[in-house]
Amino acid sequence: MFNINLTPVDFQDDSKNQLEAKPHFLQTKFWANFKSLHGWKNLYFKGTSYLGDFYVSVLLRNFAKKFTLAYIPLGVTFSTFTQEGFHYDSVEYVNFLNEFKEELKNHLPKNTFCLRIDPPIDFYSLEAKNDFLNLVKQIQREITPALTDIQPPDTVILNLSKSEDELLSCMKSKWRYNVRLAEKKGVTIEKCGAKAIEDFYKIFTETATRDGIAVHGKNYYKSLLELSTENTEKAEVSLFVAKHEGDVLAGIITLFTETEAVYLYGASSNLKRNLMATYLLQWEAIKQAKAFGSKQYDFYGIPPENDENHPMYGLYRFKTGFGGDECIIHRIGSLDVPLKKGIYNCYSLAEKLRAFYYKKVKKLYYIPENADEEQLLLSNSHQEKIMQLI
Repeated sequence: MFNINLTPVDFQDDSKNQLEAKPHFLQTKFWANFKSLHGWKNLYFKGTSYLGDFYVSVLLRNFAKKFTLAYIPLGVTFSTFTQEGFHYDSVEYVNFLNEFKEELKNHLPKNTFCLRIDPPIDFYSLEAKNDFLNLVKQIQREITPALTDIQPPDTVILNLSKSEDELLSCMKSKWRYNVRLAEKKGVTIEKCGAKAIEDFYKIFTETATRDGIAVHGKNYYKSLLELSTENTEKAEVSLFVAKHEGDVLAGIITLFTETEAVYLYGASSNLKRNLMATYLLQWEAIKQAKAFGSKQYDFYGIPPENDENHPMYGLYRFKTGFGGDECIIHRIGSLDVPLKKGIYNCYSLAEKLRAFYYKKVKKLYYIPENADEEQLLLSNSHQEKIMQLI
């Protein structure tokens, strides 16, 4: 139907064409090289079809040395189109993905138990996103929404084409006030490399435990920063740290490219939260992204709705307060193509249990440093809740 043909190519040999396609950062050679440092392998293809040409990076991860997960983050996108009026949020694209997966199977290891795809489809309402997911379920029974998403499906985008004064004026008034308060109180922002990873990782693990988030080992983030200094692509990964009188209050890791800036990871200490260091930290990163030439700043992950009852509602308020609430994007998340259903079902259950552990169990055990008597009593109450869950 679509006459799809996939030709394996080498990232190194085809990097010029790949860059001209302006892919999402998760589809770049830089990201594939980074993931290769942490147990992933990479396949890279040039594809042709009657819809147009495309490039796609496929990441492979072995489990128990017997089974392989194939993962396509934020792909497949076309570099050239041969058909006018094509839209990614269409029946045609769903059918394209179905034919694409059949062609890709010929190039995957025989022990691959699942092909996971994060399609690059942006929706501007939850209703439109859910309608599309229902469409997928109706017309392609072999493609199913994953139980957990690898990338955050919902995000807020800040347009960097505006001047700094305009960006400030688009913030909520309380956010502008907090930026100026942090400056007035003497909070400083340092742009660091891997040398500051110890400071960052200490508060990052603190944040992860507090918010119920899974984290990688320290070397994961250190290698990301180190690789950035070596890569020849126009991508820059930086660590920004907020300090006050020698205390590390917060830190973020960002990635800048010509097309986008992405707020990848963030951490904040329980110290001196009244100084509003995180607001100044984000403002400095936004200014640096604009100076780099990025067209937009992706805050990379918010709750799907402005719901005060959502456990991460504070994150929604914080990120949208910088002015990006004009552009909230909902992606459909991960879609799975089970190739060995028994193994796939076991893997999905393990993913679900892991998410439950970090979001429910570990979070209930969190006790802040220098906890007072009230916080210790609250922790005991949380442990009683855990026993009820078990």
